Amino acid sequence: MNEQKATKPAISWASLGRGLEKVGLSPLSLASFLVLCLAPMLINNEYVMRLGVISLLFGTLAMGFGLSAGYISVANWGYAGLMGLGSYVSALLLINLGVSPWIGIFAGALASGIMGLLIGILTLRMSGMYAGLLAWFLGLTLMALAAGLQSLTRGSLGLNVPLFFDTAWSTPYFYAMLAICFAVFVALRMIVRSHFGLAFIALGQDVEAARAAGVSPLKYKVINFTISCFIAGLCGGFYAHFIGILTPALMSTRHCLEILVIAYIGGRGSIWGPLFAAFLIVPVFESMNALLELKYIIYGLTLILVMIFYPKGISGLWDTLVQLCKTKLMQRGG
Repeated sequence: MNEQKATKPAISWASLGRGLEKVGLSPLSLASFLVLCLAPMLINNEYVMRLGVISLLFGTLAMGFGLSAGYISVANWGYAGLMGLGSYVSALLLINLGVSPWIGIFAGALASGIMGLLIGILTLRMSGMYAGLLAWFLGLTLMALAAGLQSLTRGSLGLNVPLFFDTAWSTPYFYAMLAICFAVFVALRMIVRSHFGLAFIALGQDVEAARAAGVSPLKYKVINFTISCFIAGLCGGFYAHFIGILTPALMSTRHCLEILVIAYIGGRGSIWGPLFAAFLIVPVFESMNALLELKYIIYGLTLILVMIFYPKGISGLWDTLVQLCKTKLMQRGG
């Protein structure tokens, strides 16, 4: 009787874990999001809350970037340009047509997703490097258009964008971005655990072997790239109505570098790693704003060091520690 009672909690925890896995979560990830939900109630510092919003924003961007870079080995160097496209689409729809920003951010995401679809169809038949380079050129073109179409975008003078909320406090923005982040996290986890994810992993490891197994490289690469670009546009739309002003500088390569560093330090081929890394890296590098352009040199050096000494990133380190603990427990049990 006592043995049966002792096994019931283990069974319930296992069934809970299986139930959460079906919706792309785990007990640890669910607990982490619950902690984030409680954070505004425990933090009274407005600066810290704003850093929390920015961390969620860049963590979500890094998850989207990592979907292509980590799973199909395509580093999208135009990611910031696609983020900027989503920002301007959402902002201009509100300013010129009165479209609600809650609708506009999805219109911006759709525009970026369609642009990613076109880039993918044109370039993903070849090496992933070509897709990354074309996206980079596209990002530079979008930045030039944003600077040149002053009658529409006000160019470098900056486009004033109405905000989501009529308040100076960051708490409502934190919860809005947390909802977007949670939705993206769950969606990506479900995707990578489906047959799409298996196809992505196969293509990232060996394209020819995947093709021989019946996986269409172009089809699955385009799907992956489009989803990644959609997320960039979605986050860009949020950025527009959070910051309140847009300039072409948003589309510059240095912002892509920030996202890339977070994604790679978090760990390639991981969804939770880039999100976790954002909460470590964003506050540190925000404190370096006084260093101006030197900050981006430090970004680059950090990325190089991670890729040389521990390319698996934070998620890889975590997996190593978990495996080590399991091995020691098995040895003790033996």
